[in-house]
Amino acid sequence: MQQMAQSSVFLSGMGGLGVEIAKNIVLAGVKVLTLHDTKQCETWDLGSNFFLRQDDVLTQRNRALAVHPRVAELNPYVHVDTSSSSLDLSTDLCFLKRYQCVILTEARLSLQKKINDFCHFHQPPIRFIGCDAYGICVRVFCDFGDQFEVSDPTGEEAKEMFIQNITQGNPGVVTCMDSRTHGLQTGQSVLFREVNGMDTLNGTARQVTVLSPYSFSVGDTSCLQPYAHGGFFLPVKTPRTYSFETMEQQLSEPQVLTPDFSKPEAPLQIHAAMLALDAFQEQHNRLPNIGCCQDAEVLVKLTEEVNHTLTNRVMNSELVRCLSRTAQGSLPPLAAAVGGIASQEVLKALTGKFAPLQQWFYLDAIEVVKPLLSLSAEEFSPRGDRYDGLRACIGETMCLELHKLRVFMVGCGAIGCEMLKNFALLGVGLAKSSGEVCVTDPDLIEKSNLNRQFLFRSQHIQKPKSTTAVVATLEINPEMQVDAHLNKVCPATEGVYNDLFYSRLHLVVTALDNVEARRYVDSRSVSNQKALLDSGTMGTKGHTEIIVPNLTESYNSHRDPPEEEIPFCTLKSFPAVIEHTIQWARDKFESAFAHKPTIYNMFWQTHSSAEAVLQRMQQRETLEGAFQVVKLLSRRPSQWEHCIILARLKFDKYFKRKMTCCHDIVLSSHLCPCSAGLFWQSPKRPPSPIEFDLKDSLHFSFVVSAARLYAEIYNIPYSEKDLSQEAVSRMLSEITVPEYRPAEKRIETDENVKKPDQMKLSVSSEEEREAIAQLEEVITAGHVTPERLRMSPQVFEKDDDLNGHMDFVASASSLRARMYSIEVADRLKTKRIAGKIIPAIATATAAVAGLVSLELVKVVGGYGFESFNNCFFNLAIPVMVLTEAAPVKRTQIREDISFSIWDRWTVWGHQHFSLSDFINAVLVNYGIEPTMVVHGVKMLYVPVMPGHNKRLKLTMQKLIKPSVDRRYVDLTVSFAPESDGDEDLPGPPVRYYFSPDGDAHTA
Repeated sequence: MQQMAQSSVFLSGMGGLGVEIAKNIVLAGVKVLTLHDTKQCETWDLGSNFFLRQDDVLTQRNRALAVHPRVAELNPYVHVDTSSSSLDLSTDLCFLKRYQCVILTEARLSLQKKINDFCHFHQPPIRFIGCDAYGICVRVFCDFGDQFEVSDPTGEEAKEMFIQNITQGNPGVVTCMDSRTHGLQTGQSVLFREVNGMDTLNGTARQVTVLSPYSFSVGDTSCLQPYAHGGFFLPVKTPRTYSFETMEQQLSEPQVLTPDFSKPEAPLQIHAAMLALDAFQEQHNRLPNIGCCQDAEVLVKLTEEVNHTLTNRVMNSELVRCLSRTAQGSLPPLAAAVGGIASQEVLKALTGKFAPLQQWFYLDAIEVVKPLLSLSAEEFSPRGDRYDGLRACIGETMCLELHKLRVFMVGCGAIGCEMLKNFALLGVGLAKSSGEVCVTDPDLIEKSNLNRQFLFRSQHIQKPKSTTAVVATLEINPEMQVDAHLNKVCPATEGVYNDLFYSRLHLVVTALDNVEARRYVDSRSVSNQKALLDSGTMGTKGHTEIIVPNLTESYNSHRDPPEEEIPFCTLKSFPAVIEHTIQWARDKFESAFAHKPTIYNMFWQTHSSAEAVLQRMQQRETLEGAFQVVKLLSRRPSQWEHCIILARLKFDKYFKRKMTCCHDIVLSSHLCPCSAGLFWQSPKRPPSPIEFDLKDSLHFSFVVSAARLYAEIYNIPYSEKDLSQEAVSRMLSEITVPEYRPAEKRIETDENVKKPDQMKLSVSSEEEREAIAQLEEVITAGHVTPERLRMSPQVFEKDDDLNGHMDFVASASSLRARMYSIEVADRLKTKRIAGKIIPAIATATAAVAGLVSLELVKVVGGYGFESFNNCFFNLAIPVMVLTEAAPVKRTQIREDISFSIWDRWTVWGHQHFSLSDFINAVLVNYGIEPTMVVHGVKMLYVPVMPGHNKRLKLTMQKLIKPSVDRRYVDLTVSFAPESDGDEDLPGPPVRYYFSPDGDAHTA
């Protein structure tokens, strides 16, 4: 970030691709960006440049000047300026010396080569990136100089791995604890720490040779002391130097990235075709005319000539003709995808982080236009509107289909904003064509969203994402019909998003950040036979998945491994890594400042008065939560000084009292009673109690932040002066903390620990008497007022640096890390883990949204299975893999009966329709008799269950007990296997309607 904030970038060409790159690198946070363009705004540009408006076209503004204010407002920390000076072969390029990176779009190849040579041979080299988008083909070229050093080629976070054993030998073999995979590659180095026995390894880096996913060798350890126990290793980031050639050198034998291994020759085919297109422009001073067969044949001949100059001669005549027909046009999703990729290369060029592209990237969208080649040239002719560029690629008929589209998008975060941009440029859901885009998201805009969710600005913070995004989308394309909702899509909102709602849709798009929500939306889409476009990102990684009725599998057809949770006993007693202490601190925040105040409020909302509670307690009635509530009431502070005292006592409780007990008991025995081995053995770390030190800034930060939070939940006023070091130090110096003498207490392990949700309130008679006495005292003292029966629970907000939330979590986590000799994390890392921030950058979100929007066009066109692509990419490496969508699988029940996830059987019943009637109806209609019928988790009919045969006479109405407005239910049925001893065979869902006139849309 610091390197980017000191970098200046020159970007030429403010078409769709150029403005996409501008958006992404401004959001990333460079120091200076110069936008260069000599062209004036045209109506055509409105279909590709999302920062141009109709007024810019009417006034014929320079494109760079027109987009400047909208690009600049993305990030106030970036200085954005403009240039409209001529840039051609006669231009003196010395002005480029003040930039660290130069990006050219919409530039002739001859100009690109000249500027690339200037940048390459300048000292130090100026990083050069050339980008082009012509119709269905795009390319990116990178040249970062002869010697370009990368500090972190992969970007993967180095994680501590605990050691099970290290052998004494040549080579010595390291085995990971608990059969965890190390993820190393031969040639990498690892750094050893906290190894006992073979302790000369500590602090040294050793190169590894991978032996298995769980072990590796580290050279000669035969002369070292035998390994005893403990220790961990960290992968060492090894810088790498990359060498680049100039564009001129690369033209005949290009280094290319291959995104689609089913078409390994495609990058070189596009390379030849686009070089021929460059030659066509030089000869004719124009691009081939839209749909012109004559120009297409000229381009084919030029490609043949270009091929003779290449080392690897490849040619695809169909691709060349498609390129010729569409070269003047633009596919906004393709520009978005390559714009995201190119933008990431810019950031690599400026920072030296992540492996750079070497040196060409090519991508085509021939699958989008191939089915349209038989259409007449008139279909692709300009109509004088904003969709002319798109029309040149996909034709008028497909444009009209996009205009009529009715889309439901779930989520309006980073990907959602990018998708709305693509919808606007594609003309999806136009009001005049009865189309609509419905977007729903219950979240409000947070400050941390602004670096990638480009439709939002600082003035939108704490406003709903969906409504704000809709307003911004309509500015891009006022012809759209966009409806904003604030709902979650979940079982609780099925009354809103019911079958009638889905019946009006053409497809569903997810822009979600969690698996559970994806699975639910997928199940609803499959149930309603709607196509689903899914995508997601994590840092530089991204994926897209296309789900089409009766053609592909669904999202629920595969399962990702579950997220690994931290065991409760590890958090409570045995933290081993910084993630454990951060999660512990986060849990303490929730318990003290959110959960307890919430319980307190709920209790007093249920019970009318303290006197009534006291009376019931005296009568030995059991009141849930009463003892905890009384404790909070009796200890409730009334002024700021009391909050400081509470915070100081909390310090000793967290970091001294409990740890004194834990430390002394176990260190006195050393041995684990269950295994007769060392108790404090890796990954367990023995804690060391902390004595409060007023001069320690971390101690001070904890007390102040905890006191502030107590003041907030108890509604106690305080001033900035109260928070000063002088004022707090004076109050702390006057506090006398009683000496703590620990009672004997066992250490909580997996076997004996109780999780919070498993704990039962067990209160002795002495505790009862104490609680009653406390409540009597509070009532007698007159301290029970309506104000004192209310608390203000805190909702953890990571982005507000003034509320003390992160101060508390960061200081508590760091103090606990000190206790257990764990390396402390900085505030940024603590914020990321505590706030559960999923790494996200604008480059990756732009790329996935562009790729999934290309698939949207194919879905609308009703294309065949072979046209669809799923994608995975990692922009850091960089790698992109396009794969065929997963074909739908059919399950065979009998030789002539099979089904897929998209099939659904239907049975129409009536008021007196019995379970036996239902089973017979399935047999008559579908040729097989069910042996088991289940509704949700309720077993309606399982023959082996006692009494279930009697249910055959009962009506379906009585068995299911539907709500009054329920018209149908989906039942799960199973069938007997063909061979004895085999398991029952699953069947498709059977939709049972309670009456012959049941309407699916009202359920």
